[in-house]
Amino acid sequence: MSYFDEIQEIKYEGKDSKNVFAFKYYDKDRVIDGKSMKDHLKFAMSWWHTMTAELGDPFGDPTVDRTYGEEDELERAFKRVDQGFNFMQKLGIEYFCFHDVDLAPQGNSLEEFKDNLNKVTDYVKEKMEETGIKLLWGTANVFSNKRYMHGAGTSCQADSFAYAASQIKNAIDATMKLGGKGYVFWGGREGYETLLNTDMGFELDNLARLLKMAVNYARSKGYTGDFYIEPKPKEPTKHQYDFDASTVLAFLRKYDLMDDFKLNIEANHATLAGHTFEHELAVARINNALGSIDANRGDELLGWDTDQFPNDVKTATLAMLELIKAGGFTNGGLNFDAKIRRPSFTYEDIVLSYICGMDTMALGLIKAYEVIEDGRINDFVEDRYSSYKEGIGKKIVDGEVTLEDLEEYTLKNGEVNLQSGRQEYLETILNNIIYR
Repeated sequence: MSYFDEIQEIKYEGKDSKNVFAFKYYDKDRVIDGKSMKDHLKFAMSWWHTMTAELGDPFGDPTVDRTYGEEDELERAFKRVDQGFNFMQKLGIEYFCFHDVDLAPQGNSLEEFKDNLNKVTDYVKEKMEETGIKLLWGTANVFSNKRYMHGAGTSCQADSFAYAASQIKNAIDATMKLGGKGYVFWGGREGYETLLNTDMGFELDNLARLLKMAVNYARSKGYTGDFYIEPKPKEPTKHQYDFDASTVLAFLRKYDLMDDFKLNIEANHATLAGHTFEHELAVARINNALGSIDANRGDELLGWDTDQFPNDVKTATLAMLELIKAGGFTNGGLNFDAKIRRPSFTYEDIVLSYICGMDTMALGLIKAYEVIEDGRINDFVEDRYSSYKEGIGKKIVDGEVTLEDLEEYTLKNGEVNLQSGRQEYLETILNNIIYR
């Protein structure tokens, strides 16, 4: 099996190219607003979906072989590293992300898992030094194993909490060892199925205790990067404590964690929460908490986390507008928490999926800057709130009026002279820019 060996380096050929193994919009060295496209986007490979996902589902067996020709699990992990870096070099991807269990086999004990993780990350570090590829962020999978059936940080069993904390410690060590500037918490089992057996307040307190332990440990070891929480409303637990960006922000504020944490926003999680991708990004942005982005999409006809590669340019444009407004990435980047469809079982399909996703986000970036340069949408928004820049509006903003003052003003000036929100006009402008 060739895996990615027969794939040639993917190059930029422009929008008129018919070569499916070429970028049409992602020109990594193209400078936009003083920064190269690759630095704007900071594309990262997701180790789990890209290198380990076998494409099984609740109704069917795996459809792709991810053994990489190795029966021994540790040797397979090393071979996976070879192929992962081969893949990233072919695509020109300069970052990757990992779950601990996807990098190294867990073995039969925590001690064995820790040893395996050390061995594999030693090899990963060699490949990083050889290629210049960097780690965007790391995380621990503390949700798949049955020991976490009641949660990890929110488990009703202290031994599960302790095991999760140990696993997180080792994943933080691996992240620091590989120079990562981000560490993600995704609460896959941090929630509940029924309040009949749940002390919600205690579980939330315990989750905060775990996060504080992690922060204190990492900072004591010299870690200066960001911690991220990735909001998700459902799957697998019915009531996730990290439901959406607003819920997570309220949690961080309650437990005094805002100084260390930002949000890792995923498109499919946003839609599962009943929001748009750009809404969740905006909520994070206006709270100075936009850290990193998982770029994928769901299927509007399916109510679960399908983790498909992005291909909607309008959604990408609106997302990139939020990123630009936030000032771009600092320690974060844009990774594809996405996998090919179960019937798309070839290694070529993985490459083509990344090309599509990278081109989609690149075109979204281009169009977002065109929206900004066009100026009409921004001008409309500025004008829409212009009444707060003078007169009674400015006094409201400056805190110079009371309810009595506002009543007196209204009695004197009478009914409001309403203005149209002109949504259709703005949507027309956006369409004209995107599809021209």
